[in-house]
Amino acid sequence: MPFNLDKFVASPSVEELDSLKKSEIVKVAKHYGIEFQPLMRKDEIKRYVLEYLVNESILPSTVLETAITVPTDNTFELKRLEMEMNKEIRLKEKEREREKEEREREERERERKEREMQMQREEKAREHEFRLKQLELGVIKGSDPKIGLDTGGFDVSKHVKFVPKFQEDNVEKFFNHFKKLGEQLNGQEINGPHSSRVISQARLKKCIPLCQ
Repeated sequence: MPFNLDKFVASPSVEELDSLKKSEIVKVAKHYGIEFQPLMRKDEIKRYVLEYLVNESILPSTVLETAITVPTDNTFELKRLEMEMNKEIRLKEKEREREKEEREREERERERKEREMQMQREEKAREHEFRLKQLELGVIKGSDPKIGLDTGGFDVSKHVKFVPKFQEDNVEKFFNHFKKLGEQLNGQEINGPHSSRVISQARLKKCIPLCQ
């Protein structure tokens, strides 16, 4: 038969209270405004209800003598401590999980920045190389193959062996020797736009490795 709270309140009895489930005893306690902890055992809540009914003279005091005695051990306190401990453990686990996620996020951010920096370095290197190629090609394209072909009867093939060995680290000295040799063999200086362009090309070739 289902529990009827109004019927119990109208005529409470120890026998009926003993037959109730914990959820039903909880309803009785709430009806009378009895304070209790939800985690308390059924017998503990029932004891509070009986004490209330006796104090309100609804039931005789003798019912407390025959009622089930609530254990005097620290079961409830131990249960409360256990719950607090479990709660603390869960909080620590959540904190560790949060810290782990934060470390992983920072690691991903660090890797992303490293990739970006690497891409920027590679892009700058390609841009630098491209500019050097442009400079080199610009000098080469700027030279006119027709200029310098008219040597005024000077046979380069016969006198090339007298040209000193070219040294990129001493371009000026090389061309001074070259011009002097031309003066001695042909009686004229090797100068003009062609020689200036050749010197510029040699200087550029010397500078390119230093820029890399």
